[in-house]
Amino acid sequence: MHPFYWESAHGNFGDDLNLWLWDFLLPGFREVHPEVLLVGVGTVLNQALLPAGVKKLVIGSGFGYGTLPDFSDKSEWDVRCVRGPLTAGKLDIDPELGIIDPAVLVADMPEFQNLPKTGGPIFIPHWESTVGGIWPIVCKAAGLGYVDPCGEAKSVIRSIAQAELVVAESMHAAILADAFRVPWVAVSTSRSINNFKWNDWASTVKVAYKPLHVPVSSRAEAITKGARFWGVDFENKAPPPLDDPNKRSFDESLVMTRNDPRQSTLRTMAKQVLAAPSTLALRQARRAVPQLSADSVLAERKERFREVLAGIRRDYL
Repeated sequence: MHPFYWESAHGNFGDDLNLWLWDFLLPGFREVHPEVLLVGVGTVLNQALLPAGVKKLVIGSGFGYGTLPDFSDKSEWDVRCVRGPLTAGKLDIDPELGIIDPAVLVADMPEFQNLPKTGGPIFIPHWESTVGGIWPIVCKAAGLGYVDPCGEAKSVIRSIAQAELVVAESMHAAILADAFRVPWVAVSTSRSINNFKWNDWASTVKVAYKPLHVPVSSRAEAITKGARFWGVDFENKAPPPLDDPNKRSFDESLVMTRNDPRQSTLRTMAKQVLAAPSTLALRQARRAVPQLSADSVLAERKERFREVLAGIRRDYL
């Protein structure tokens, strides 16, 4: 069995965790049924992403982009559960199969147990916000630690587990924060953030997705998102509707520089001044009332997901 995940050209910890999570949840799965594709964490129930003619075992995946595949061929699809009831509705299956995003089980892995709370409040943007964004500069001014969503997945997750508060534009930053019982605040910098997938997950743990608006941090970021920056509207330059994010025509020269020593102090100061609205909004998000699902709700959902895993072990392993 082989794990499928959407691989961002820039990296994205919420997708990359598929590389090792399933070895914990279903030990030995790689050694059996080589003809089966395990479709797990991510908004990947998309005709443009999943190969036809291959048997697919769906465990907790979500819909949110593009066109749904044709699920009518039962010999090709074994859908055990999906991310939430909204995805279940799109697939026209029992809403009870919309259980939870499997990423919540990361918190059960021994290597992430009992980590000390050494981090303060942090901000994790959506990976697209790193294209042209200057969020490390903004976060420093706003009193938040910056965590790059394109970083190595386990490192990002440890930062979440050890934080005291997570300000999350990345959905999986909120999912993992909730799983580790770290309060979180949802924010959004762009209309391209997918409300459907957020609400799909949020409904499973009975929280509301009401993101606070944070303006884009730079002109370059506004260009990539088709947003407004200091009164200039870049809407006519917005990327096309999303099937596969890697097909977007991002200008690679706009990818956020990480610790670039060539940045002059004067230029950095100018960028910080222009990003003042972003800084103010993040400061307000840091002070906002955070969310956290009820312990009992999260525990019940995790138990239901474990029951699904037990059934898969009986049938496949």
